Amino acid sequence: MSSKRKKDFIVKNPQNHLAVIKRLAILLLVLLSIMQTGLSQNNIEKLKNGWFFYKGDIGSPWEAFRSSALSNLPKFSSVTIPHCYNAFDAVDPDKPYYQGPAWYYTMLKVDNPYHNGRTVLCFDGAGQKTNVYVFTHKVATHVGGYDKWKVDITKSADEFLKKYKAGVGRVPAGEVPVAVRCDNSRNVNRIPSQLSDFTIYGGLYRNVYLEYLPEISMGQVHVSYTLQKRMHNALVSVRMKLYNPLKVSRDVEIQVKVLDQKNNKVYSFTKDTLSWSTDALVGRFPLKNIRLWSSDFPYLYTVEVSFKVNNEIQRRTIKIGFRQFQFKEKGPFFLNGKRLLIRGTSRHEDYAGEGAAGTEKEMRREMMMIKEMGANFIRLGHYQQPDYILNLCDSLGIMVWEEIPWCRGGLGDSAYQNQTKSMLTHLINQHYNHPSIIIWGLGNENDWPGDFPVFDKEKIIDFMTQLNKLAHQLDGNRETAIRRCDFCKHIVDVYSPSIWAGWYRGRYTDYKKVSYTQAMSVNHFFHAEWGASMHPDRHSELPDKGLGQIKHQNAADERSGDFLLTGGAPRVSKDGDWSETYGCNLIDWTLKEQETMPWLTGSAFWIFKDFSTPLRPDNPIPYVNEKGVTQRDLTPKEAYYVFQSYWSRKPMIHIYGHTWTVRWGQPGENKLIKVYSNCNRVELFLNGKNLGFRKRNTQNFPAGGLRWKTTFREGLNYVRAVGYVKGKPVLKDSLHFYYQTQKWGKPEKLALTKKFVAPDKVFVQVKAYDEKGVFCPVAKNKITFGITGKGKLLDDLGTIYGSREIQLSNGRAGIYIQLYGTAVVSVLSKDMPSTFLKVQIKH
Repeated sequence: MSSKRKKDFIVKNPQNHLAVIKRLAILLLVLLSIMQTGLSQNNIEKLKNGWFFYKGDIGSPWEAFRSSALSNLPKFSSVTIPHCYNAFDAVDPDKPYYQGPAWYYTMLKVDNPYHNGRTVLCFDGAGQKTNVYVFTHKVATHVGGYDKWKVDITKSADEFLKKYKAGVGRVPAGEVPVAVRCDNSRNVNRIPSQLSDFTIYGGLYRNVYLEYLPEISMGQVHVSYTLQKRMHNALVSVRMKLYNPLKVSRDVEIQVKVLDQKNNKVYSFTKDTLSWSTDALVGRFPLKNIRLWSSDFPYLYTVEVSFKVNNEIQRRTIKIGFRQFQFKEKGPFFLNGKRLLIRGTSRHEDYAGEGAAGTEKEMRREMMMIKEMGANFIRLGHYQQPDYILNLCDSLGIMVWEEIPWCRGGLGDSAYQNQTKSMLTHLINQHYNHPSIIIWGLGNENDWPGDFPVFDKEKIIDFMTQLNKLAHQLDGNRETAIRRCDFCKHIVDVYSPSIWAGWYRGRYTDYKKVSYTQAMSVNHFFHAEWGASMHPDRHSELPDKGLGQIKHQNAADERSGDFLLTGGAPRVSKDGDWSETYGCNLIDWTLKEQETMPWLTGSAFWIFKDFSTPLRPDNPIPYVNEKGVTQRDLTPKEAYYVFQSYWSRKPMIHIYGHTWTVRWGQPGENKLIKVYSNCNRVELFLNGKNLGFRKRNTQNFPAGGLRWKTTFREGLNYVRAVGYVKGKPVLKDSLHFYYQTQKWGKPEKLALTKKFVAPDKVFVQVKAYDEKGVFCPVAKNKITFGITGKGKLLDDLGTIYGSREIQLSNGRAGIYIQLYGTAVVSVLSKDMPSTFLKVQIKH
């Protein structure tokens, strides 16, 4: 096996120590900022445990709560929240993922400490249409899977406790039963469209809270500002809505404190007033000598708001940052008065084995990896995402484009349009205070028809105009944008056309020309979505070989059917090898060009992490869009290090091909070794021989000139690279691989091997060989793993080693197996005979 992706510090260099200290400080700051953001010192409980789940519909909520030994009753199982009921079946190769209703229930001990207080359930997001019941009484319906919403259960809970003092069914005395029905069934009159290229998940896949509120409480609180005196001072405004369902009039006291990043108070005021019924300005005040928020120094202030009524206090903390940004007309982007090239990626809420129900630990790891890659921007596609992600963006200095899920299909009826407007309103109101957000996205690929018999451009133009007006009414300080809908590009502030040079159309060398043409056709241009699908662990000696049949084109847009693997004009997405090698070349070239485009605002490549999609069953990993620079479990692909070599300021070095265990060619044939690094010089060693230095020059493609042509010895080869900064060696990387010169024929047979990673867990690998037993290092046949006996495939993860059906990567594939005793593993292929391997637990 090749060496792991581990980079070593090789000297005690002060720069390296400072980098480590800085990283730890950033992480600590991020954690503190997140913990301090949102509701604090309130009576709020995260409802993680005590939930039960059934996938399917039931006759009524009573079937969840009644106690009976009847065998035909739905069988609920215990789960923790967040929970996604498509966590595994979204990438099941044998059947489409489940789209339909499912039920959850729990019992609550309600103990509201406030006089005449309100008991509220808070949902951070649930997919996609949700009904909430207190016992058998429906208390709320919410449509939309991504915005936050609340349900006041005060009256229903009180009535239940009075009526059923001794309990009922399986509900204990003194507890309140709550049932939730989630439904992600297909519905053309609901967004997002089923034509969307991502899984529309179901379940309580974000946090649920039980919150106790005073009789009157704080609702929406918005903090806005205008910068003054060359951005040294700010005039801050605080606006507030109240939640007052009983419409009572009370004296209230409001206290506002502003703290700097060191927790020093920089301003405060207290205000006594009478409760009000509409949105109101509660304070406007100046702040002097402010520090600005930026991608390099994301300085955050804390606004603490206390709300006192009936001698009962509710508190809330809000993180704000002061910054000024501008998209120059037909020019670049400016942050705080200085040109900044936006270096961005994109994100779906999608994790291996969890679907949309990722943990905070995983989210934090993902966003830290994005920051360490050097990105300063992220497009959150294609829907409102959790507060936790936005808090991380605020703390890490990652600017944000966040959008609503109006994506493909056309325009539906009035209910469809009302839902879209409602989700835009919630998105802006709920995420208004985040300094990281600079763009509200109003739609994606709205020129893509299919959901309705009639596709009416004029109606789409009219509705997009309404959304744009609504967005600016709700927030006049940020820009609006859409991606790929040319007939609406005049409506929004910033437009992103479809440019997929080297993948869906043309060659990657067309990128600059195509981008310039598109940029000059609009006032404010941004490039969202570009890249290539990269099947993990697949590498190529001649990745660009097939480009000869691809025509140079003046446009590089994705067109109808281009994502399919058959039919249409020649294109890399259909005819290429889907290797990491080609993807790295495309990315390397694009980043090189972006550095020489002074008019460019920036871009956000598609996408940081692989994700599930029902539209791609025939991909090398079925139902997985493989354009990520990491897998669904956040394992980096080679392309991650290409981005890091251009964007990261922290020294890094990475020899291409850590998972390229077998290379091939003729004896004595010149072969290429590439090193991705931001060090100004790199020294390379092959089998102990010094191959010399190369100086880094980003315009020297590929790998910024850090490449060597050399010959390998047959068999095992060792490569080591040393990176130099200011003449001193600071980093090294190494790997080894086998060089095969023996020619191979058509793959004719498969062979299985095993490696235990624990006494009850084994990794099984399959390799393809020709009829003479020669390994086939370019084989990409599709194979299927199976198991019988006392063992379980750890599959349906949508990763290279977590998929039972998969294309070979350079003649091999593998999967992990959980053992309970003795089992037999099988591998089937329509091209080769089946093979079997006996495995048993170690005692």
